[in-house]
Order: sequence, then C-alpha cells, then structure tokens
Amino acid sequence: MAELSSTVIDRLAQASVLVIGDVLLDRFVEGKVSRVSPEAPVPVLKYGAARARLGGAGNVAANLVAYGCGAALVGLTGDDEAARELGALCAEHPRLAPRLVKDRSRPTTVKTRYLGGWHQLLRVDAEEIHPMASDVAAAILDAARQSMTTSGAVVLSDYGKGVLDATTIAALIAAAREAGLPVIVDPKKATTDIFNGASLITPNVEEMAQFTGIRAESDEAAEAACRRVLEISVIDAVLVTRGEAGMTLVERGGGEPLHVRAATHRVFDVTGAGDTVVATLSAALAADASLADAVRLANAAAGVAVTKPGTAVVYPAELSQALGGDQNGRVVDAADAARQVAGWKDQGLRVGFTNGCFDLLHRGHLYSLEQAARRVDRLVVGLNSDASAAKLKGPGRPVQDEATRAAVIAALRSVDLVVVFGEDRPEALIETLVPDVLFKGTDYREDEVAGGAFVKANGGRVELLPLLPGHSTSATVERLRGEE
Repeated sequence: MAELSSTVIDRLAQASVLVIGDVLLDRFVEGKVSRVSPEAPVPVLKYGAARARLGGAGNVAANLVAYGCGAALVGLTGDDEAARELGALCAEHPRLAPRLVKDRSRPTTVKTRYLGGWHQLLRVDAEEIHPMASDVAAAILDAARQSMTTSGAVVLSDYGKGVLDATTIAALIAAAREAGLPVIVDPKKATTDIFNGASLITPNVEEMAQFTGIRAESDEAAEAACRRVLEISVIDAVLVTRGEAGMTLVERGGGEPLHVRAATHRVFDVTGAGDTVVATLSAALAADASLADAVRLANAAAGVAVTKPGTAVVYPAELSQALGGDQNGRVVDAADAARQVAGWKDQGLRVGFTNGCFDLLHRGHLYSLEQAARRVDRLVVGLNSDASAAKLKGPGRPVQDEATRAAVIAALRSVDLVVVFGEDRPEALIETLVPDVLFKGTDYREDEVAGGAFVKANGGRVELLPLLPGHSTSATVERLRGEE
C-alpha cells in the first residue's frame, strides 16, 4: 500500500483520460425541515441554498481533474440554460476539455435533489430519452476520435440517457482499440455482450445479478459471476463492486481472482461513488499502473467518496491517507489546503480553523482540538513553523521540529488538514482559506483573535473554546529543564 501511495498517486497528474457518456447537471437544493405541511403529510423545506455540480460522465471527469489528470469530456446537452450552466461548470476546471454536442431535440438532463440537512427528501429528474439522430451520433464519434489522440485511456460512462447505444459503443471501442487505449466501462445495459472488446467493465451487485442471475454477495459468488460474464462476452476483465464487501476482479485467462476489502467508513452518501471508481481505474491505467494496483486504488477512493455528501470528488492527499500509510497526506501547503477547503465548502461542509505551535502535544491540546472538531465538519490546523515558533516561545523552542509536530497533529482523528505557516500570526493563511469558524481558547478575547475580523466579515464566526486547566507545554518544558 505504501508503494501505491508514493508511486501511482504521484503519477496520476501525468495521465490524460477521455470520458464519453451521459453528462448530467446535478442540482442540490438545501434547507431545514422543522414542520409538516398542513396541506399534506409532507415535510416543509425552508430554503437555504442551492448548488450545481457536473453529474454522470461529468462527475467522472471532475474526479479525474481533482487528481490533476487531463480529461476530455464528450457527451450530449440540449440547447438550453442547463447546457450553458454545464459549460460554465466545465470552465472552472482548466484541465478539463469539454466537447459537448448540442442536440436540440432533447433538454439537458438535470437531476435536482432536495435535502433537509444531509437527508435527501426528493429527487426530480428532467430528461428525455430517445435514440440519437444520425448526425448527432456522427458528431459524438468524431469528437471522441479526435480526443483519443491525446488520451491514455477511455471511459464509457453509461447512465442510460441515450448517448451510448449499441452502434456507438461498438464504434467507440473499436476506435479505442485501434488507438491502443484501454476501455473501462461503467455499464447500464441489460446484457454485457454490447460491450464486447472492452478492457474492463465495473458492474455492481445488482447489475451483475441482471447479467448472470448470480448475486455476487460472497467471494465465491462474485468470482462465479465474473467468470460467467467472461464466458458470455468478449471482455478482458470484470470488476464487480460489492459495496461494504469491497471489490472482486477476475481477468480473462483463468488466473486467481483479486478480492479487495472495503475500508470501514461511516457511509454518508453513495451518490457518485461509481464515478469515482471508474475515474480512479482509468487514471491509474493511463499512468501505467497494473490492473491490480488500479483496483486497489479505486477501492480506497470509493471509501473516501462515500464519506462525502452528494456528488463529490476525491483528492490525492485523501487517497494517500486512505491507503493507510503515514498521515503526511494531511500535511499540505496553503495552495493545496485552499483547494481542499473550497471543495469541502462546495459540498456544504462547515470548515473550522485553529492554530498554534503544538510543541510537546498534551492533554489540553487534545481537548481543544476535539472540542473544535465536534462543532464543524472539517478542521484545519495552522502550525507555526520552527522559525515563527522560536520567535513566539523563546530560546530552546520549539522542542520538536515542524515536520514532527505536523505529523503528530495530522495523526489525530479530530484533524483533517495541517498547514505550516512561517509568519508570526496566521492572518494570511486564514485569508487564503476563508474558514467558516475560527477557534481559539478562552485565554483570548474575541477581538484579540488573529483573523477574527476577516472571518466575520466573510460570514463566519469566532468561537472561544474552554481550556483544560493544568496543562501547558511551557510548564512541561520548565519541569524537564529543572530535572536536568
């Protein structure tokens, strides 16, 4: 696992992947429910906010660019406001090259989810599904073929909305094979032979049962189902995704199956987890990883994705951490932290920030960080560098260097990111991150908290946390010096 973290993940940013399929606009309308309607036994949602994300094949592409990959995106939209909104979302990603074909005979597919807190109350789909006209299908194929010249892998992301019909699938797979590119398929068809020639398909348990009549709920059943698909189809490998049980890979040729166990996580939302899987598989294969390593990476990425609400992406630092190496994936620079914080806030998560030297970590530190973490969804810690800690604490401090202090803080369950800053005070870092909540101890007044005015001016708040009496790094250092 450590080798995966240090090699394949580092190479993902060098990969380029073509994604073809059903591009959707995912809308989320968020609010609070505090009563039931007097008109009907339904909850009343008090509107809070709305956001939009790339969905379907677009979410696969968004996951790829989150890894630093280049991604080309080919699909259909209508000629409407939702299509223009999709275009604007694509433009937010510099490494994403959209080649979206307008089909005036249909609207852009939009899924709107209404959420009370994190609970989905209702989903409304706006769509029209019918076969593509010949000129539209030709435009899809032409855009895909052009994009293959700069891609290292091809993903067919099938949401059953009309882009990937039998004729188009066959032509795309043939073109990719001719170009020497692996083809990874997220299938939504009734049979597997429609994907003949693909390198890998990734059905879930329900899809596998439809294909084979076998429910892949045990290792033995999963292997049997995969081998049945290989018997009835001309496909190189099958990866069945089994939710909490993990994944099973069987390759043509009769080798031993690979069973990869899912990490234990609190499942928040499975929306888009399949997109994360195919994005990770394709990126890893385009980066010349083995199929087995690509599967292990995808399994770890899926475990991260289900801890996030709604349509979400996974970042390299999160993937490194999920693979079980050291916690250095949580120690990032200010630019990476800003991207991560922006992603969390886009998902509707509240981000908190606190800072300090955290030299010789003690129970009081743990207490304060736990208290902060309970009040937000994600907690970022700003850590004074060795130079700034020495200015603040005086000769002989810090006792531990910044790399050690950062690693120790990053290993705490209450901390999601650690950022080392060189200034005496954290205002510049706070202005880069724009947290929702700024935490400090009650040994400060609110008007004394560095960055507090900025956070409040940007809609956030400052919260003073109670201290645990009798714990001090300085006092500990003095006792140690006295013993010497």
